[in-house]
Amino acid sequence: MVNEVVWACVFTALCWWLGTGVILWLDRLPARSFRFSLAGWTVLLALSFWGVAHSMQEVSVFNAYLAFGSVILMWGWHELAFLTGWITGPRKTPLDPGTTGWPRFVQSVQVMLYHELALLANFAVLWWMQERQPSHVAICTFALLWCMRLSAKLNLFFGVPQNGAQYLPAHLVYLASYFRTTSGMSLWFVLSMGVAMGTWFWLVWLAQQGAVAITTGWVMLATLLGLAIVEHVIMIFPWPLERLWGWAMGQTRKPALTTPP
Repeated sequence: MVNEVVWACVFTALCWWLGTGVILWLDRLPARSFRFSLAGWTVLLALSFWGVAHSMQEVSVFNAYLAFGSVILMWGWHELAFLTGWITGPRKTPLDPGTTGWPRFVQSVQVMLYHELALLANFAVLWWMQERQPSHVAICTFALLWCMRLSAKLNLFFGVPQNGAQYLPAHLVYLASYFRTTSGMSLWFVLSMGVAMGTWFWLVWLAQQGAVAITTGWVMLATLLGLAIVEHVIMIFPWPLERLWGWAMGQTRKPALTTPP
């Protein structure tokens, strides 16, 4: 049982590290390469739906790995589509100077609206595929990724000390104007971390129950959530991403826009 848990944790961490690195690397290639990157990943997207469909049919260790890996590929397509600027939102300009409150929120939604709608459509397809299928690892993985990504975006909106604006690619540098830099933790950060930590403990408890075929998926979800929590903590305490993905990021640049206080 211990070996199975270790392997599930290692597989999850490797998917997270390698998947993020590949996307960062592709996004830093010349813009003329984006269409080829997206075309190639679209093939992987199609394969990921096949993998998810197969994994949902039976609860097993293999299907847990297949489901998780397939969703990582699926999620990667959305990330690449956003970071290359292909699917973002109707607004592609910086935040209007002096904008605060509700207008700032509306403009922030506009810069990523199509991206979020694409994720919603993807989740709806997974929900439809899940009907009367016994294994839920795939849809739970996608839902967890989506929830934690929304949490991260809201934290950038409300403000964090380390917003990572310096890592934005040149064609998305306007997004830095929508981030808020603060000297400490916002109330949303405290609440989101409280919910995330509570969910993590619940997943760890679930991972201790039942047979290996059932618990493997819970172990992967718990590990993924733990990594997402670490990503949130990095918003508070400085940690150069080059230490993890220096091979993929190359030379980073400071954004041309300053973030509002």
